[in-house]
Amino acid sequence: MNISVIGSGSWGTTLSILLYDNGHKVKLWFRRKDYLDKVKAIRENYLYLPGIKIPDGILLTSDLNEALDESEIVVLAVPTQHIREIIKGEEFKVCKGKIIVNVAKGIENGTLMRVSEIIEDIFQDDENYCVLSGPSHAEEVVQRKPTAVVVASLNKDLAQFIQSVFMNVYFRVYTSSDVIGVEIGGALKNIIAIATGIADGIGFGDNTRAALMTRGIAEIVRLGVAMGARLETFAGLSGIGDLIVTCTSKYSRNRFVGEQIGRGKKLNEILKNMVMVAEGIWTTISAVELSKKYNVEMPITNVVYEILFNDKDPIKATYELMGRTAKPEVWGLRNFT
Repeated sequence: MNISVIGSGSWGTTLSILLYDNGHKVKLWFRRKDYLDKVKAIRENYLYLPGIKIPDGILLTSDLNEALDESEIVVLAVPTQHIREIIKGEEFKVCKGKIIVNVAKGIENGTLMRVSEIIEDIFQDDENYCVLSGPSHAEEVVQRKPTAVVVASLNKDLAQFIQSVFMNVYFRVYTSSDVIGVEIGGALKNIIAIATGIADGIGFGDNTRAALMTRGIAEIVRLGVAMGARLETFAGLSGIGDLIVTCTSKYSRNRFVGEQIGRGKKLNEILKNMVMVAEGIWTTISAVELSKKYNVEMPITNVVYEILFNDKDPIKATYELMGRTAKPEVWGLRNFT
């Protein structure tokens, strides 16, 4: 297959190498030509994936027309907040009707759209779209460490086809028809990862992290089901699976942001020194708005928002969260509808 990977961060680069391993013809698009020239010279994406050589067989380009020419599958590996500006351009008109695989994990600010909704808004097509998500840090996948993910599409045949395109001995792919659930799980777990990072930065410990993860998945489920997702999706790879790895891994950018805040740094200071994007920061804005829209209680998400954007003291915020009205813990579908 001719595959274009749009976005050359750590995940886009890793997926390019994986797809090349699988025998496909791959093009990897870079936004910045000046940076691309340096990468070409050493065949290494040194800012985003240092120490990993990019095979000579992968075409590297900063020209969208060249990247998309003859492409049969387009992998969107750019941050959610930039997807609309990229795909609405003239170059992307050739992609109407082509297979689009989204690997970003976020919700667009302002519109509150998931990526599938952005694609449908621009291309009026949801039958050729799928989302690939799950616990899959690029730094481990590129080392060919065993990883399992899920691909979701409204088109069952398409999901199974993309499964066959990506799957190999170190990258296992499951299928799902719950696009909403997979997208919501992948996006919202980043907010909970920021929360656990804050707790770790403060020095609260394992009990606090476990509490945040457990109550965090409850928030994700409540909003996801209210938006039309299936409850069982959140027990899978794009729900609990992705939540666990993002809240605990040294590779998690969102957890890193939280940890720095817990240690006393301000968000602007952290962002100035970050090369990669922590999507959870901006997803928090959209999630708070969605919680209001669907009348869903999301106390952890609201606290993260207050800490990130209203400079609320993390320790004070934590104890306010702990001191809310007492309630029973009851799980089941009736709790989330």
